[in-house]
Amino acid sequence: MTVVHGPEPVAAILRAMAADTDVCGELVRAARTRSPALARLAEAETRSHVTAMVRAAGSWFTALDRAEAARALDPAGTPCPVTAIETVEDVGSVGTFEGVGAVEAQDFSAALLLGADRAGQGVPVTAVLRGVQAALTRAVEITVDRCRSAGVSDGTLLTVVLRLKEYGDALERHVVHGYRAAEGAAPDGADASRARLLRQLLVGGIVPDAQDLARAGARPNAEGLLHCFVAAPAHPHTLRFPHAVTARLDGHLAGLGPRPPTAGECAPGGLVVVAPAAPPAGLSALYRLCVRAVDLAGRRGRHGLYELTDFAAELALAEQPLLGAELSRRLLGALDPEDGFHRQLARTALTFLDCGRRLDQTAAALFTHPNTVRYRLGRLQQITGGSLAELPPAGGSGPVHALHWWWALTTWLGADGAPPERP
Repeated sequence: MTVVHGPEPVAAILRAMAADTDVCGELVRAARTRSPALARLAEAETRSHVTAMVRAAGSWFTALDRAEAARALDPAGTPCPVTAIETVEDVGSVGTFEGVGAVEAQDFSAALLLGADRAGQGVPVTAVLRGVQAALTRAVEITVDRCRSAGVSDGTLLTVVLRLKEYGDALERHVVHGYRAAEGAAPDGADASRARLLRQLLVGGIVPDAQDLARAGARPNAEGLLHCFVAAPAHPHTLRFPHAVTARLDGHLAGLGPRPPTAGECAPGGLVVVAPAAPPAGLSALYRLCVRAVDLAGRRGRHGLYELTDFAAELALAEQPLLGAELSRRLLGALDPEDGFHRQLARTALTFLDCGRRLDQTAAALFTHPNTVRYRLGRLQQITGGSLAELPPAGGSGPVHALHWWWALTTWLGADGAPPERP
């Protein structure tokens, strides 16, 4: 008896499931619902692991199907009846495909990586396994439903479920192995402990004990609050903050301290974004915003020490790209993105808004004469039919009118059209 009874092989069904975003979304939700510790992580990260493991299951079934087909031939090459494969050893004994069907011989790199990543993020291994088991259970349910729809017989479905159980058991073993290997490979000492604690708290959202925070050097202020801050990847040594604990996390330099860093504690040319003080349970969300702010500021060529709230408008508007594109089309539809002069006009207008609609400061930022700025703004008005200096349309407000123009210009120009640093 083979697994491939019906119009569609089981391996093909699993490959289709790996490519189906709705299916992968269901598995991710199952894992996150069953394990709150996983729910604190980014959903996209969990989805990538799920997709890789479902795809690997399809490859494993393909290898088993080939091995089983080889068993249908006797040593002389003549057909013989095919019997069900009941154990891993039965499959691994096939001469032509020796070891191919054995579970442990298959590619479990996705499971190993999942275990290693979760260990680095400080997620307890029990929480990891709860999520894996929940996703596996839902995967079996979906596979059985699809097999039935594809015409796979009930007798064959039993073999499918047993094979999936075997695959799931091996998957869990490799997740644990990857987790333990990552723990063992981690360097000993205070630096490694601090890095694990920061990853657990800021990336994983799992709040350590107060004693663990204190031992790592992250001591809250008198109100029980901490500041988290992030430095740009290009400046790994930006922070020189003696009262904070810092570590490299996913390409950024992150830190925790009872007070924010000062400008004098940041290296020249560095970029640091500091979040408001918060209790440990609220630091993970603020950390993610700081990372986004640092990335945004880095693309715009900024440097220096910033508060997270300095990027409040930019971060909020970045969450609505469709509205930004529509504003850009409405206000700047007459501009040609391929026209260098048009881009110069847009950059001048954006700098004008960034400098509080002051001609003198805009001219200084652009290293040009105020009359040149006035001329460019006039040309922009002629081309687009709108003005940054005029009163807003009836029913509008001045700040909102300016914000709409700023949003449209930023969207239209893209990352390369960032205004110069404020004078």
